[in-house]
Amino acid sequence: MDKEALDRIRTLPLWSGALRIEPLGGGRTNLNFIVADDRAKYVVRFGHDIPEHHVMRFNELAASRAAHAAGLSPEVLYADGGITVLPYIESHTLEESDVGKPQYLPRIVALMRACHHDIPRHFRGPALVFWVFQVVRDYAATLTEARSPHTALLPEFLEIAATLEQAVGKVELVFGHNDWMAANILDDGARLWLIDWDYAGFNSPLFDLGGLASNNQLDAVQEAEMLALYFGAPPDAGLLKRYHAMKCASLLRETMWSMVSEATSTLDIDYAAYTAENLARFRRAYETYRGSYG
Repeated sequence: MDKEALDRIRTLPLWSGALRIEPLGGGRTNLNFIVADDRAKYVVRFGHDIPEHHVMRFNELAASRAAHAAGLSPEVLYADGGITVLPYIESHTLEESDVGKPQYLPRIVALMRACHHDIPRHFRGPALVFWVFQVVRDYAATLTEARSPHTALLPEFLEIAATLEQAVGKVELVFGHNDWMAANILDDGARLWLIDWDYAGFNSPLFDLGGLASNNQLDAVQEAEMLALYFGAPPDAGLLKRYHAMKCASLLRETMWSMVSEATSTLDIDYAAYTAENLARFRRAYETYRGSYG
């Protein structure tokens, strides 16, 4: 375990009695630990600003606090100097295969709607906008500056992104989580929790819907149910086209996120494999989109 991180954890003014510290895996932008003292268990997250990924910790902290006030996320018990402490939730962390199940999908969509519409009532201070097409453009510049081995793909990516942005058109603005990985949803047996607000910001609901579907490989039937649950009725042809364009953009962004991480991250993660996986997902989705919408 990281000795500097352990030393910082031990000096936090929170604990009662002896500490038991163990690493918590799964984080792709943070270093995480489970800490237990004589009273309770906690999650300790280490994370600084990551400008190349548009992650700003002041925004993450404000979103996390607002999400707790809205009843969606655990309380922030402590935050300072890149460290955040939250209560540990005894729960089942969802897997990709869980998300589309009948016992989960309606509850997850309800959680998403609450995120989109309830969090702004509690959010304090300045907030970021997460516009996927700006992220893609900035990632392309970052990859070019880093002389990434993926540079040859960038003109194609930018051309596709411009086409998709035009297809998405005007959007409703809601407060997005913008990272609907199954691992960010916890089931404690009574309710669902939504965690990890690194990429939170105002956005179109289509991005979260597309991300939920693509990140968790929902099939066509599950995807149709998700959209009907969110919008209260099956979407018309125009909305479907805009949704599928944003879903492709979500996959393109995830692919480029991994490409940038290959060049910049120091975490022990096989980003090259993650890039290949997401590039294949993006290619499949975009070919399906072109087959349907030209």
